[in-house]
Amino acid sequence: MGNGSNNESVEDTHRNPFTTPYMSRRASQQSQRSVSPESSIGKDSSDASKDGSHTMPGQESDNSSFPQASMNIRPPLELGRTHGNRTLSDLYDESPPGTPLTSAAGRRPWLGRPESEATLMGMSESPSATPYQNTPYASTDAFKSLIPNMSSIELNEKTGLRDMHVVELNRKDDHAHMPPWKRVIFKMSPILCMLTLVAYWTYFTLRIIFVLSSQRQTGKTFPMAWVFIGTEVAVAIPLFIQTLWNVFILKSRNRPQLRLVGEDVPSVDVFVTCCKEEVDLIVDTARAACEIDYPRERYRVVVLDDGADPELETGINNLAQMCNYQNLHYRARKKIKGVPHHFKAGNLNYGFEEVCHMYGGASSYIAALDADMIPEPHWLRALLPHMVNDPKMAMACPPQLFYNIPRGDPLAQSLDFFVHICEPIKDALGVAWCTGSGYVFRREAVEDIGMIPLGSLAEDVATSTLMLGRGWKTAYVHEPLQFGTVPDSFASHLKQRTRWAIGTVDTSFKLNFCLWGKNISGMKFMPRVSGFLFAILSLYNIPLMISLFALPIVLMSGKPLIAYANFEQLQWLIRACFAAVMINRICEFALYLPAGYATGQRGARSQLWMSPYISLSVVRSFFLPKWLGGKVQNFKPTGSLKDELNERDPATRAHLLRRLKAILLNYNGMYHVIYVYFCLSAISLSSSRCVAQNDNIHDKLLCLLTHALWPPLSWLVIVGAFWVPITYAIDPPNMPTREELLVVDAKNGVRRPTEKAKLIGWGYRDAKFEFVYDFTTVFTTACFVASFFINS
Repeated sequence: MGNGSNNESVEDTHRNPFTTPYMSRRASQQSQRSVSPESSIGKDSSDASKDGSHTMPGQESDNSSFPQASMNIRPPLELGRTHGNRTLSDLYDESPPGTPLTSAAGRRPWLGRPESEATLMGMSESPSATPYQNTPYASTDAFKSLIPNMSSIELNEKTGLRDMHVVELNRKDDHAHMPPWKRVIFKMSPILCMLTLVAYWTYFTLRIIFVLSSQRQTGKTFPMAWVFIGTEVAVAIPLFIQTLWNVFILKSRNRPQLRLVGEDVPSVDVFVTCCKEEVDLIVDTARAACEIDYPRERYRVVVLDDGADPELETGINNLAQMCNYQNLHYRARKKIKGVPHHFKAGNLNYGFEEVCHMYGGASSYIAALDADMIPEPHWLRALLPHMVNDPKMAMACPPQLFYNIPRGDPLAQSLDFFVHICEPIKDALGVAWCTGSGYVFRREAVEDIGMIPLGSLAEDVATSTLMLGRGWKTAYVHEPLQFGTVPDSFASHLKQRTRWAIGTVDTSFKLNFCLWGKNISGMKFMPRVSGFLFAILSLYNIPLMISLFALPIVLMSGKPLIAYANFEQLQWLIRACFAAVMINRICEFALYLPAGYATGQRGARSQLWMSPYISLSVVRSFFLPKWLGGKVQNFKPTGSLKDELNERDPATRAHLLRRLKAILLNYNGMYHVIYVYFCLSAISLSSSRCVAQNDNIHDKLLCLLTHALWPPLSWLVIVGAFWVPITYAIDPPNMPTREELLVVDAKNGVRRPTEKAKLIGWGYRDAKFEFVYDFTTVFTTACFVASFFINS
């Protein structure tokens, strides 16, 4: 199968193992033209757009010869899209039910949903189920030109840099992320984490001991006290797991900041995966990828369009013509209705096969960018050294950073806690995950695991986990190397986060929670621990939601939530609670420093208010039978995703009533309203009973303390978190347009995020929630002081 040509040789035919129609490129409209392999690569883009090869014209050029005429000119595009700046992973469901997730050994499908196990096993030999086979490179030379008639030797003679070498810029790749004084405080966080765990478990142990003591002394049972303990422990368990993981900050992370220097560098295939995103968004990414600091003949940029958008095809071809990007290519696989195409995973695998038939063959390294991720100029030169230095390094991945997060980040869309705290810890333990964009894979490693797994909702996590399972290494490079966009609507944010949770759980089930199985036979101990803990955290949303909804029932019962045999026990309970709260608050300040204190608190709130959405999605995807509403897909609101509220655009956003209707009814925000209503009603009822049923102030206060007002007033924090969707509907943040967040690079016309856009500003919402945290802390302190004066 040639590049838009029927003039195939027998050798080319044997080289291409794909015979299934849906894996073919677009059918050539000029299939009768006889073209040599060289002209097939270098033909005019207008012809390329007709015959499906989409390769770029032009003579030899380097990055310095950027045409001034095209500096501030955008390719002529039709930009009247209605779906906004969304990404493939945010908006489109992954593989349909019955999709196997291939494994390296024997290419057997992974088992998924119990009721579909037989279907999966039956499909294991189906060509449509596992269409991708390991194919040899068209060229195994890692140092080769990917553009016809381009010689790397000539470039080397110009620059004087004949040989590639790696330079260490700094002992730490993230040396510029925090000032020294913050690093010193952050290094104390493991000790504070341990103290937090000890303090909380001491407190809960005392609670249990004193309830038992009270029951023995009075001969009564205190069921609500036990339920309240269970509720508090359930809410605290995610904190315990995360805190326990954070103790590993103690392990030194020795990832230096490296740069690949020279022009004789490895060849790289750069994929830009897209599917019906805004054309202008994709063109910006493609243009930035074509203007990175890397010899142009040593990498190609392939836009893999799963939406087969003729508007995008025109935009990419126009960009290549105007800017003379000979290494820019457009590809769109042909998909047949009813035949599984596996969405992003299938698109990536198509790209892996497609480059085998392009000039120069497949490269030794594969890099990928999401449609909205604009890479920094030194992107490849920063990642590749970590792989060049270690032949067992399968992946190097940078953090995902964003430039369109609104001030105050009300939905906690920033990934800063994960990329600045969690991932560096995992990297230190040898457990770096693929974060989904900006990564570089070693092609040999991808082929070793049987290509990108097809049956996972989180193909990035599944791929890196399988690599670890085969004994490969992965690296997390903590440098700001790419900036993209977050979903700009409440609906798409829900879809993205529930998809991530389901993908993590799905991969964990198929890999036996990284505890056993042939797919992880080469995995070391800490990767197994990491895979198990993060899967448990995703599953834990189910008991967390149950515990949260039990809280108003406990409060409404009128029974004492705190049981004790004497006032001395009550005093010690208050003091233990105070110690746990204060140590935890200090730990939060130290631990959140790399991401920002406000970011850490937003993430904690998000875990609470997102728990109903995630738990419902997990239950429907993995536990409910189909006749009760179970389905193998991620959460999808009842409203249409195409029905834009434009909630962040002050000029075009829908009016208040429409926003409330959409979020409360279409996106199930009514659950949050009902929960807040019942919590506040329960607090009011419990408090009024204490006031009405006791005669003196001492008894009234003691009743309030042991019922609704037990420190640290956890219900107040939970109610505040559950009110986030409602606050968002009433008062959504204002955001500038994407164009206002970008600035044109005068040297090459690339649009990059402004420095201000890369930052997350402190908003008034942060101040409101901080008031809640401060109030609960002050209240707990007041109770601690009062404990010295409590008497019978």
